[in-house]
Amino acid sequence: MNNDSTSRIASQLREWIAGAAPGSRLPSTRSLVADYQVSPVTVQKALHALSREGVIESRPGVGTFVRAVRTAQPSDYGWQTAALRSPQAPLRPASTAMRSTPNDVIAFHSGYPDRELLPERLVRAALTRAARSEAALSRPPAAGLPELQSWFAHELGAFTPAGITPPTPSDVVVLPGSQSGLSSIFRALVGHGQPLLVESPTYWGAILAAAQAGVRVIPVPSGPEGPDPDELARAFRETGARMFYAQPSYANPTGAQWHARCGEQVLNVVRENGAFLLEDDWAHDFGINTTPLPLAAQDDSGHIVYLRSLTKSVSPAIRIAAVIARGPARERILADRGAESMYVSGLLQAAALDVVTQPGWQTHLRSLRHQLQSRRDLLLTSLLQHAPQAHIEHVPKGGLNLWARLPDGTDVELLARECERAGVIIAAGTEWFPAEPAGPFIRLNYAGPNPGAFPEGARVLGEALSRTVG
Repeated sequence: MNNDSTSRIASQLREWIAGAAPGSRLPSTRSLVADYQVSPVTVQKALHALSREGVIESRPGVGTFVRAVRTAQPSDYGWQTAALRSPQAPLRPASTAMRSTPNDVIAFHSGYPDRELLPERLVRAALTRAARSEAALSRPPAAGLPELQSWFAHELGAFTPAGITPPTPSDVVVLPGSQSGLSSIFRALVGHGQPLLVESPTYWGAILAAAQAGVRVIPVPSGPEGPDPDELARAFRETGARMFYAQPSYANPTGAQWHARCGEQVLNVVRENGAFLLEDDWAHDFGINTTPLPLAAQDDSGHIVYLRSLTKSVSPAIRIAAVIARGPARERILADRGAESMYVSGLLQAAALDVVTQPGWQTHLRSLRHQLQSRRDLLLTSLLQHAPQAHIEHVPKGGLNLWARLPDGTDVELLARECERAGVIIAAGTEWFPAEPAGPFIRLNYAGPNPGAFPEGARVLGEALSRTVG
């Protein structure tokens, strides 16, 4: 009853305040108690609520008054232009994949899986246990918790064939997310102003990290089964690059998975050029029809720097990843991480380790495989029925996304705006090209929320394409 009375008093006072002049005095508490026939506590709760909203102010010993609205004087930050000078890298807007959207839209744009696809029960239990453990109050080693280092090393070592030395825990550096790892690797192993070869198209976050590190990005065309090794070799010769960044399993955005022969040839090219391959195994836990086989398992000579993340598969709130590197490369990465953040939260490391070592983790991954397949196939069917103009050249065997080629001449930015007006958010493919786009593309996430709305989202996309194409 008090809560209802409090809301009623606050609502009626708001109406009175709206018509009052700034500085007007409100009736006294005693008057309000008499007028509304409530207790002084109820009146005080209503006044506190209005005070928190900033519409009234209390002056002790004087009374309560309508707050005057102060017009903020525009701040002048012009002096910063001279102090900061020109940025070393072009400032890029936040990616569409990172946009937060209301629940009533159909979200094809996100780079993260829906909450329904996360091991929520395991995560909540792990965080509770971690909060009660020593990890909540202690500083972890700079390279990571030894138990978590061992887990990452064992995960990659499980794919190592006979005759190849598997990685050891001391080869592992735990990271606060793979994005942070990309920045460190580019700074430590490539260097400002130096060339970096990347697949095209490729992960927008890698393009961003390279730009911020001052690295010069050189695109190498890549198709459904990987890049052309001859093109890669030519790029190494012409640029003098010493690193190639790639996603051999379920690439973002295309979903491509390199065939085994391509991986062998790429590794040979990298070795012949005395270079590194940065293997970003971001979607290791998102296989559908195949199981990812990390190329890094085939190398024990230090040519492959391997990046593995748990952020998307465990929880976006637990930003934990790891880089596995051997020799001086590992020491340089660790030194950069020390300068950047000193160490990774032991609490998050303990929680991540808890999740992936529970028996329920493997059960979750098996279920996840089936859920992703159902969502992928539903979106494919919906596009074929309602938006056949969005051509899917390659059906991914894992990952989270479909990469759709649109008719030539499509204004992708206009299409995105048209879809958004109709309540569907899509990601224009331009963000995934390190240079000029090879054509009009969009990326559609089939792991997003409310898969039941996929047919409606495809219908909106199809109608928008009909209006914006030629």
